[in-house]
Amino acid sequence: ERYGCVAGYPNGTFKGGQAMTRFEAAALLNACLDRVTEVTDELKRLMKEFQKELAILKGRVDGLEARVGELEANQFSTTTKLKGYAAFVLGGNSYGGNGNVVTSAQFAGAGLLPLSDRSLKNYAKATQGGTSFNYDVRLDLDTSFTGKDLLRTRLRAGNFGASAYNGGSKTNISNLTGMETSFQDPAGANVVSIDRLFYKFPVGDGFNVVVGPRVRQDDMLAMWPSAYPADTVLDIFTYAGAPGAYSLNLGGGAGVTYAKNGFNASLNYVSSNANSGSPVQKVTVAGGAVVNNPIGGGIGTSAAVSTFTAQLGYAGSNYGAAFAYTYGQNGAGPYGGNATPLALSGFTGSNSNYGLSAYWSPKETGFIPSISTGWGYSTLSGASGPAGVGLTGAEVTAAQNWYVGLQWADAFLKGNTLGMAFGQPTFATSQFKGKPNDGNYA
Repeated sequence: ERYGCVAGYPNGTFKGGQAMTRFEAAALLNACLDRVTEVTDELKRLMKEFQKELAILKGRVDGLEARVGELEANQFSTTTKLKGYAAFVLGGNSYGGNGNVVTSAQFAGAGLLPLSDRSLKNYAKATQGGTSFNYDVRLDLDTSFTGKDLLRTRLRAGNFGASAYNGGSKTNISNLTGMETSFQDPAGANVVSIDRLFYKFPVGDGFNVVVGPRVRQDDMLAMWPSAYPADTVLDIFTYAGAPGAYSLNLGGGAGVTYAKNGFNASLNYVSSNANSGSPVQKVTVAGGAVVNNPIGGGIGTSAAVSTFTAQLGYAGSNYGAAFAYTYGQNGAGPYGGNATPLALSGFTGSNSNYGLSAYWSPKETGFIPSISTGWGYSTLSGASGPAGVGLTGAEVTAAQNWYVGLQWADAFLKGNTLGMAFGQPTFATSQFKGKPNDGNYA
């Protein structure tokens, strides 16, 4: 009917379901073929009229097919994503108490400072009792060559060097006020530096290898055993309760992770002075004196400030737990903002650190918070008291720490987070002789 070659009966009815003879069918087919021939002639005429345009289109299609074939044979697509982070911190601290400052002059026998200067409260107010305004800014450039690998380059700058919130500052009276976001490059404030540079790629089923000249310990872990915190807070609560085991040592290193069906394992090594080519701890100077090598370091050397970490864990859909062991060498240990001054004095040599951490999160947001907890224990060797004091037997030989963190997602408004945590930073629990009177709560 489309081509007008099928006719009905004289009364206008079609009766398509009625049987026909072979002769009738042949006549019908012949009539349709004659009509199709007429349509074909029209198509040939149109093709002749547009012959030039069709040739151009055919050439373009052939060219595109060749280019697509070349791309398929040589697939290579590099994708780089930029991710930025900026934190502004405006605040100040107040101080109280009856403690006194212990100074190097006092140790050397030069006598005590005036009472007002020895007061820890007054000294803290004078050195860092004012209000400060600081920043920490980061820019991550994440590049992938295959879609499964990661090349991370992080640029970072900050000005927390003289802030009360810089937990790693040697002039900070209470390192426990240090924040997770409190960066300043050793070259000075407002200096942009490369904070991360490492490459991660898969090897086999479930295995990943990480290697880089600027890689941190937690960049090479298969899991982080804590749901707290969602954002930056006091530094002491961001180490899964075990800042000795999770010391976040940063430098040159490599590691391998495995994760499958929830079970995971990690092994990694980091040397914070891996850029040095001098492998010895001590050097002899003019006059025959033996002193510490100022440029000692390297990878796997006696002078490397290094950590070796092993972690075993399991991560479910909303819970997880992990055990970690870290061996530290040449003073590699907890960050300054995670321990009392006495406990830190024990991390001058080698140390063994153990951490047990776990977390659970509700599947739906509500009144029930996520719960994260962790405990850490450290055994210390090669530690000594302050020079010139002769504190025989006072060397710290063990320390521990713990924490519990609670966090409510979508608190009050969707996207908000409410959290709280409490615990004890790393504190000395044992000395070579006697038991230390140490400890603090946060």
